[in-house]
Amino acid sequence: MSTATDTLVARIRAALRAAGDPARAPGQQAYMKSVLPFFGVAVPESRRIAINAAANADDAMRRAASRILWDEATHREEWYAAMALLGRVEPGWDLVADIEHMVRTGRWWDVTDELAHRMAELHDRFPARTADLVRAWSTDEDVWMRRLAILSQLGRRIRVDRDLLAEAIEPNRDDPEFFVRKAIGWALRECGRVDPDWVRGYVVTHQLSPLSRREALKRL
Repeated sequence: MSTATDTLVARIRAALRAAGDPARAPGQQAYMKSVLPFFGVAVPESRRIAINAAANADDAMRRAASRILWDEATHREEWYAAMALLGRVEPGWDLVADIEHMVRTGRWWDVTDELAHRMAELHDRFPARTADLVRAWSTDEDVWMRRLAILSQLGRRIRVDRDLLAEAIEPNRDDPEFFVRKAIGWALRECGRVDPDWVRGYVVTHQLSPLSRREALKRL
């Protein structure tokens, strides 16, 4: 690790600690069911601290600092800071490794859902390669990778690949896991913002759990 990266990581950690509210921290930890404790910093503030600290850093330094903050985290806000730094790195194919590492080790909805937006950026740049990844992840043994596959087009709006979304959902329609069923409904609901007819048609022609169906049709 370079001295400059060392300094950036230390600055972010110090700022997170200084911004923390010890009275708030136990409630955050309980809500997130987190093994890692919290400093007591709100998620948007954790992101802001990281982004501001790295304002003059290049992509290589942001990515290196992100990995260190993630792998050596003592508090969960360091994870939020790490993901915020990764979000400011030019979305090249090499980010897939970081995204997958964080989802597989973070193993919770807050991590998976934020990184789904990074995958959406990669879909725009590498549609064929990311489509192959999503198909593979949709049958992964890891529930969080399956959730990532289903949610990987969040925010794409009119650019959503409906066929790929259907492919990601298909092997998971009967999954009893709450976080998978919720993801299916959420992904369909988001698609319904720009193509409600497609979503209605999908729901009518596919057997979904009551939760997935309810979430998909919530705003239609």
